[in-house]
Formats: sequence, structure tokens, C-alpha cells
Amino acid sequence: MKRSPRLLVAVVLLAATAASEAAADDGPGPFGVTVVASATARSVRVGALFDTDEPADGHFCTASVVHSPHHDLVVTAAHCLGGQDHLVFAPGYRDGKAPYGVWKVERSFLPDGWAKEQDEDSDVAFAVLDESGSKYDKGVEDVLGANRFVTGATTGATAVTLTGYPNSRDTPITCTNKPTAHSATQQRIDCPEFAAGTSGSPWVNGDGEVVGVLGGHEQGGATADISYSVVFGSEAASLYREAASDP
Repeated sequence: MKRSPRLLVAVVLLAATAASEAAADDGPGPFGVTVVASATARSVRVGALFDTDEPADGHFCTASVVHSPHHDLVVTAAHCLGGQDHLVFAPGYRDGKAPYGVWKVERSFLPDGWAKEQDEDSDVAFAVLDESGSKYDKGVEDVLGANRFVTGATTGATAVTLTGYPNSRDTPITCTNKPTAHSATQQRIDCPEFAAGTSGSPWVNGDGEVVGVLGGHEQGGATADISYSVVFGSEAASLYREAASDP
């Protein structure tokens, strides 16, 4: 389980080098190495989720901006949004600062499979952000750009890059590796140190497509070194269409 802010796990990271920043494709590795994420145009689309009712707990999950017609959408794990009413998203959060502002979660969209049964095969969700609560008078995608949410991708067709926020740190971490099938509905990846707080971390391929979010089996994994995601299929596609069409 990688959501709870009370399950703090010490994170020991390898020093970031140019060689360890493997591209999210079939290029040179090394794969499976976790480093501190540099602040880039793509990485700042990922941010930390906070519950304003429990500010002392700090950030507890991760989310990322995905393309939508209204430019106001983020994707995360369903177990990050279920039962939460006062959430904010801080993209590019680093060292206790929110350089791109704080965006209020206006509406959440959870699949029926999660809302009714907390089915691990439905552990993906979307949130519409309120631009009026930020320091910008435009959508979050207009400020930061967005990755594309894609369903039906073949697990392991390419490597993916995970970026997320362990709740024991105020800087994001990142790792690139190839996912493998855990089951017909779940995929897994070996990336060390993705501890509590990294639920919702996007799995982004080299084409800028989100093909997974950290969650699913065991709400993302019982250990920090192996993570899971739902395989995005028809339920995820339908949920995206609903959230993206929200006025």
C-alpha cells in the first residue's frame, strides 16, 4: 500500500547522473535505477496531492496532468481520491515550495468498480482542477502542457518512466524500466524506493503517453521496490471520456 502518510519509509537514492537518466524507450539504460527527478518541462506535470483537512500529514499521493478538452484534468489512483473531499494538487512541488501554484480538486471521477467494491482492477481515477483557485487564470494544461492518457497499450511494448513523491521527501523521484504482466488486468515494474506517497505516479512512455498509474494490486505494492498498475482497458477509457467532457 503506497498511499498512507503514516507509513514513512526511508528513501536512499543513487546519485543522479546523465547515464542513469535513461530515456523512456528502448534506448540505453541502466533501467531500474531510481534517482531524484530533475525539474524539466515534463517532470513538472507531475505533482503532489495534499489533504487540506490534514495539513500536518503533508502530501500523501501523486497525480499528473493529462490532456483534455478543457485543459483541467489530472490522473491518479482511485484509492487516492476515494473518500477525500478537500484536496489540492501542487505540480512540480519541490523543497516545500509549489512553483506552479496550488490547484483545488473541484470534482473527482472514480470508476464503478472502485466506488462500489474497491476492485483493485479499477484503481485509476481523474480529478478536474479549479483554475480560479490557482495563481493562473487558465487551465493547468495551458501552464504546464500535458501527457496523453492512452488505453489498450501492450504491457512492456516499451519502457516507461515513473515519477512520484514518497511522503518522506519533498522532492520527486524517477525511475525507468520495462513493465511486465502480473495478470491480464495488472502490470508490474521493478523500480526501487517507490514507497508510501507514490500512489498515482504516472507510467509515461517515450511518446508522452500515460499507460499506467501506480496503484492496482495491493494498492500499488506491498514493498517499495515492486509497483503495480491497472492495465487500462474499456473501463478506464469510459472514465476518461466522462471526466474529459465535464464542463
